[in-house]
Amino acid sequence: MGRMKIMSSPEQERRCGVQLLSALLLMMLSLSGCSSMDVIVPSYINALNGTTVIIPCTFTSCYKIDLTKFAMNWTYQESLNSTEEKFMTYDKKKGMQPVPLNRFGDRVEFSGTLDKNDLSIKLTDVQLEDEGIYNCYVRNPPDRIQGHGVIKFSVVTELPPPRDSTIAVAIGASVGGALALLILSMVVVKCLRRHRKQELISEEKMEEEGKLEPEAVAEEGTKLP
Repeated sequence: MGRMKIMSSPEQERRCGVQLLSALLLMMLSLSGCSSMDVIVPSYINALNGTTVIIPCTFTSCYKIDLTKFAMNWTYQESLNSTEEKFMTYDKKKGMQPVPLNRFGDRVEFSGTLDKNDLSIKLTDVQLEDEGIYNCYVRNPPDRIQGHGVIKFSVVTELPPPRDSTIAVAIGASVGGALALLILSMVVVKCLRRHRKQELISEEKMEEEGKLEPEAVAEEGTKLP
């Protein structure tokens, strides 16, 4: 019996190529030891007393979130030297959950989206006692480092008064008018000086011509017929 040749179809060849490429990419990632975890937060937040504010925290990672290994915590400090108090954490069964008996009670809740690497929280009815340092910790294995974002949170009792646009426009118009007048004055003075200079030059030329005419007449009189 002759040997039977099995011909591979273009679809099978394409699948084999994709599988090979995927394997190569996974091998390259494992060899490179990808560990680029970046947590993105604002450095400062100013919130008005009694309002609701979003405290943002997002992160970038080389890997998608594996909910069986993912971990994160929100903590609060009165100052950089104070003890950290955990008030929000990730639970493998319940997802993002406030810690029982946390300092904010039911005023804090998760407002982000894990699928989009968004770990933001919402704080309602902001109080003066909420001022302090907010820490966002993220761990997303197989990333080997823990991400950490630090936010300085300040509470103000009133917003700065808005600027009066009418006054601003009036001041701007006055300044603009004064500046235009100053420029016009400088141009006029410059023109007058130039005109005076031209008059002086003309007068000097006339004087010189007047001095030369008698001498020319005298020379003509000395000539012999």
